[in-house]
Amino acid sequence: MIFAAATNENLANISNTLIYSAMAVYTLAFFAYIAEWLFGSRSKVGRTAAALTAGSGAGAGAAKKADEPAVTVRNAGGTSVLERPKVVVRAAAGARDVPDGPGAHGGDEQGDLYGRIAVSLTVVAFLVEFGGVLARALSVQRAPWGNMYEFNITFSTVAVGVYLSLLALKKNVRWLGLPLITSVLLDLGLAVTVLYTASDQLVPALHSYWLYIHVSTAIFCGAVFYVGAVGTIMYLFKDGYESKLASGGRPGRFAGSVLERLPSSASLDKFSYRVNAAVFPLWTFTIIAGAIWAGDAWGRYWGWDPKETWSFITWVAYACYLHARATAGWKGRKAAYIALIAFACWLFNYYGVNIFVSGKHSYADVG
Repeated sequence: MIFAAATNENLANISNTLIYSAMAVYTLAFFAYIAEWLFGSRSKVGRTAAALTAGSGAGAGAAKKADEPAVTVRNAGGTSVLERPKVVVRAAAGARDVPDGPGAHGGDEQGDLYGRIAVSLTVVAFLVEFGGVLARALSVQRAPWGNMYEFNITFSTVAVGVYLSLLALKKNVRWLGLPLITSVLLDLGLAVTVLYTASDQLVPALHSYWLYIHVSTAIFCGAVFYVGAVGTIMYLFKDGYESKLASGGRPGRFAGSVLERLPSSASLDKFSYRVNAAVFPLWTFTIIAGAIWAGDAWGRYWGWDPKETWSFITWVAYACYLHARATAGWKGRKAAYIALIAFACWLFNYYGVNIFVSGKHSYADVG
């Protein structure tokens, strides 16, 4: 018994060490992502050339004819002038036609190198953090989802895993790296300070195989919803940028340098929609699984407990978003605002309900 307790304590210490180590590597990745954006901001020529020649941009290939040059060279008094061709694609609101930007590196080779280094560091940090979560699970001999600290470290691990999976599938999402790693560092910082809870056993209500089913799907859904929310925020910024250009306005230098490298608003809108739509059925299953678990643990399937209520509100909000996204008059910015409201409901369901509201789910200790 004493030996087992000592072993569990050692595993808990190993877990803490790995989590702090992951934070250190994530910090290095954070600076590498910043370097990618900074070097990319220098390469105005590279960004322009990439945008002009990007045949794989959001619909750009459909706009250009096979025999139409990407860049027209006009000689004026011995000076060669590059003329941007008109690109015709269907934007989210059906009013603008723009290609995708070249990415955070902006066509700069050194910026691209720092971006690749950042991704490599992200992979290393992900593996170290995963080891920390696994060590935590071994120290308590159960799934590491019994309190908010454990939920936080698992949530950030899964969010990074989703990002790396999209990269592995060759999706154009490296622009997501900087906001993601920034959020992960904030999440882990909150976990190891405010939310930290020593290793302990579960309360009786959580002793069920439904813990593995219900909580794991909730964590995964939250991570995917987060990725969709970041895409939605980027869409709103890029849509505003494109609208200003279309109306003849001149965006600020900083806004232009950053936003012109992102995918087009149409691509970002489509990305966010597909991510949220793909995970919505799993969120539905999460609520159903929670109801079944409640029936086993408390003798009733639904009792409008605060956690249950806000889970349902989140489901309704995302259902409204998906419906709005399919309705002509609500596509674009209106639907995006609903998506952000839905994600805000998810955040409150986790942080707000767990910390400030009492209910049958109050077993999720804060410290």
